[in-house]
Amino acid sequence: MKVLFGPVLALLSSIAPPAFAHAVLDNPRAEAGSSYRAAIRITHGCSGSPVREVIVQIPEGVRGAKPMPKPGWTLEIEKARLAQPYESHGRRVEEDVVRVRWSGGRLENAHFDEFVLLAALPDRPGKLYWKVSQVCEQGRVDWFDLPDGGKPAADLKEPAAVLEVLPAAHADHGGHKH
Repeated sequence: MKVLFGPVLALLSSIAPPAFAHAVLDNPRAEAGSSYRAAIRITHGCSGSPVREVIVQIPEGVRGAKPMPKPGWTLEIEKARLAQPYESHGRRVEEDVVRVRWSGGRLENAHFDEFVLLAALPDRPGKLYWKVSQVCEQGRVDWFDLPDGGKPAADLKEPAAVLEVLPAAHADHGGHKH
């Protein structure tokens, strides 16, 4: 039996790098109006330098972000006043989480990890871009590039993580969306 490693490796290398070369969401699709577990996967450091800090900017319209603590990392939550307050569990929310920062840990270049938060998605379908910064012992990468002007996402040097928010399967969630 003859095994064709060359073509198989070429195919895998053409498929795998985009998934392993960026800060990406573990689950890139979710239903509008649902509770979403955003697991941002960091797969490498900055030109080989270990990651010391991960900063996630919460996309506009995403509500009530609650980050998961990570052993060995310090967690900081930044809130801002909302232009349009909303109701949640019978109370008026006038400020919400806009940025989450995990710092003080150490993620070696040879390893990967996930930085997780839970949040409520907007009711409208569409794409949400999660801007992620990874600060390393030497260097920094800001995954902020957005597709524009017809430029395909695959051509972006440092693409933001993208979540495709799909239409809700059931219009009525019984008044409780998580």
